[in-house]
Amino acid sequence: MTSRIRKAIIPAAGFGTRMLPATKSVPKELLPIVDRPIIDYIVEEAFEAGIEHVVIVTGRMKTAIEDHFDRAFELDATLRESGKGKLADRIAASTPSVGAISFIRQQEARGLGHAVWTARHAIGEEPFAVLLPDMVMTGAEPCLKSMVALHDRLGGNVIAVERCAPEDAHKFGIVSFTQTPEGPLVTGLVEKPAPGTAPSNCYISGRYILQPEIFGLLEEQEPGAGGEVQLTDALVRLMAMQPIRAFEFRGRTFDCGAPAGLVSANLAFAMARPELAEALHDEVQAAAALAIEARASAA
Repeated sequence: MTSRIRKAIIPAAGFGTRMLPATKSVPKELLPIVDRPIIDYIVEEAFEAGIEHVVIVTGRMKTAIEDHFDRAFELDATLRESGKGKLADRIAASTPSVGAISFIRQQEARGLGHAVWTARHAIGEEPFAVLLPDMVMTGAEPCLKSMVALHDRLGGNVIAVERCAPEDAHKFGIVSFTQTPEGPLVTGLVEKPAPGTAPSNCYISGRYILQPEIFGLLEEQEPGAGGEVQLTDALVRLMAMQPIRAFEFRGRTFDCGAPAGLVSANLAFAMARPELAEALHDEVQAAAALAIEARASAA
């Protein structure tokens, strides 16, 4: 019988160096997409997939994330006293219930694999999900919800993949797989292959469902790319023990850990809201015209 996915890890201890200087004092996970911080969208995706307990792994200078998910009694009272009860209700409704989120400190910056391993005691001996906090996904159905359904049907491990331009494959963790009657089965993973050597153009896009045996592999995993403990390296070893299935997400993913991705996400999410789209329409048209003009001048 396949165990249900009840818990998820969100590794949020990184420095956010691609977004400096904005992230010098503000965690990248709290940078806004319209009027909500990035991590709100990630946590929402987890709960929509049926997750009961989210474990957020933080680091130094990240206590603001804990504050964000806490109940702000003073703010609530002030809003209600000033006649902004609807806004207070909306904030209260978006605040997770007591015990739904916990926090663990990664005391050393040793990479994604180490961050996942840090949460091992909170997860225990059961399968779990991992959601990277800078990869915001939107589609007809939430990515993790679809992955949970696949896991419930077939078990094993599941990783989300998407397709990139072949010439960009060296920027990502790349997956090779073989087709089976039950869907694609992963046969290889490589972290940021040298240009021209990637086995495919399918990259790992920031969502995982993993069996608890990964923790033992991560505990003894030697540092890999960048001198960090890489989750991908442990997955290669796990693949020899258990099947890893690839779920191809066909929605849209924004890498909000980089300026272009965050700006794109803000534009896409804003334009999806009718009350904002009308106000932004002229500005978007003007910006597009300026961009065309600038490219023409550069040529």
